[in-house]
Amino acid sequence: MNIKKLCLLALLGAALLPNTATGEIKRTSVQPTRIVWMSDTTGEYIKNPEILMKDFKGQVSVADNSCTVMRSSGNHQAAILVDFGKELHGAIKISSGMRASSRPLRLRVRLGESVSEAMSDVAPYHNPHNATNEHAMRDFEIHVPWLGSLEHGNSGFRFARIDLIDQDVDYLLRNVQAISVMIDDPEVGSFNCSDERLNKIWETGAYTVKLNMQDYLWDGIKRDRLVWLGDLHPEVMAVNNVWGKHDVVRRTLDFAKADTPLPGWMNGFSSYSMWWLLIHRDYYLHHGDMAYLKENRDYILDLVRQLDECVDVSGEEKMTGVRFLDWPTSEKLDVIHDGLQSLTYMTLKAARQIAGWLDDKEMDAVAAETLARMEKFEIKRTDASQALSLSVLSGMSKNPDADCRTLLDNGINSFSPFYGYYAVEALAENGYVEKAMEMISDYWGAMIDLGATTFWEDLNYPDTKNAARIDEIVPSGKYDIHSEGGAYCYVGLRLSLCHGWGAGPTPWLQRYVLGVKPLEPGCRTIQVKPNLGYLSYASGTVPTPYGPVSVEARKDSSGKTVVNVKAPKGVKVSR
Repeated sequence: MNIKKLCLLALLGAALLPNTATGEIKRTSVQPTRIVWMSDTTGEYIKNPEILMKDFKGQVSVADNSCTVMRSSGNHQAAILVDFGKELHGAIKISSGMRASSRPLRLRVRLGESVSEAMSDVAPYHNPHNATNEHAMRDFEIHVPWLGSLEHGNSGFRFARIDLIDQDVDYLLRNVQAISVMIDDPEVGSFNCSDERLNKIWETGAYTVKLNMQDYLWDGIKRDRLVWLGDLHPEVMAVNNVWGKHDVVRRTLDFAKADTPLPGWMNGFSSYSMWWLLIHRDYYLHHGDMAYLKENRDYILDLVRQLDECVDVSGEEKMTGVRFLDWPTSEKLDVIHDGLQSLTYMTLKAARQIAGWLDDKEMDAVAAETLARMEKFEIKRTDASQALSLSVLSGMSKNPDADCRTLLDNGINSFSPFYGYYAVEALAENGYVEKAMEMISDYWGAMIDLGATTFWEDLNYPDTKNAARIDEIVPSGKYDIHSEGGAYCYVGLRLSLCHGWGAGPTPWLQRYVLGVKPLEPGCRTIQVKPNLGYLSYASGTVPTPYGPVSVEARKDSSGKTVVNVKAPKGVKVSR
């Protein structure tokens, strides 16, 4: 082939496969939207607090004497709690005015994802309901300069409480800002429908993941600023559907592989290595990056062999390492076994898909032989939603409709933000789209009702009945859902209120309400089959390597759904 033809093919490839978004980080100053609380309202210890609500250019000046004045004494510590309006990832910036003395003063700063957290103490550590300084500092003392600004962070927070520690001295607080640190890539995917609550849920899920798209794709921005592979799957599905091909996903998958030489399990969990393989399957379906799939072929093959070794001659899984699905099932050994049986089956089916794309007969033979053994094994069926969801999605369920009815009977009281995604996915795959929409509205919408601007690590739905909002001082007689809730490793204020695994409804709404699903790698063929349920209309876009697909579905006067699809050249639409 001549050089001219090679160059032409390269140009065509570049046109069809736009550059991957790299996730350039943008810093933005955010002003407080309100003062939530002050230790003093008489004007004796805190004067001119309204100045904190005024616009500030971020630069102190010798000519600027507009300051909030704070003064602590032996019987009163001056303190102010401000709200930045929404959860953010970044630092706190405190600007100080010009006092008579240039001696630095001591402040205590407490950041919080809720008002309760910002008003809490870290110590003593033995109290499981106390906030922590794990993974990111959220309670610390600093010295602030004379006529200058100081930045400290990064963490995840919405609220900041500032206490003046030094006594009998006037502190001139010129301004307090949050410095938001997050990606600047535009959202390619979108969703809008006749139910504003679902619109808000889609936006909140996308924003939750966006905050976690930092150096790597994290689980949380305050606690669990880590790469957890199982938790990553809902996040990657959101990235695929909102930003398209993004470098943060590849960096994260590569980090996990380098961090886990086989026969190790990712994060110590066999299930998390399986989710890593499933993410690769879904990543290739959406983006069609054959070079990247080939790059991971050897590791995937060795992982498939390792899974084969953990399935005995009868077809029963015998996974080593930490046996785990999610925290609510972590003490239910029978549920974990059922779930791992289905997850192993699902993963090996995905391995056969990957083998087919790679034309890898060795990988296909190992996966096929293991699947054949597993198909002969009868699992001891439990009614736990997590295991049922995996059984339905994997194809192991003998009666998926009956299992879906059990999921509906279990309801959202059995949900977690992580595995709730797979429950509503199982329901949608078997025709219960409208019921799943109602569950999403009730469960994820409950967090928004309580003041959430990002989705949480956990929500025990019955706790919402008498719960106070997270953006207010908890009134007497109300349940403090942040400090009194939680379980397992996220008791009380250790609970993360921005956790990427809770973003499942965002890709779900595009996949099952807009009905956009890739059928061939790289979205060469996509299915567009909207399911409006109780909605009168829904519209949106979904990224593909060739450009976004646009879908609009609307019920006409007879109740029939009329669909309009605009697909870029190179994408075949199956209806």
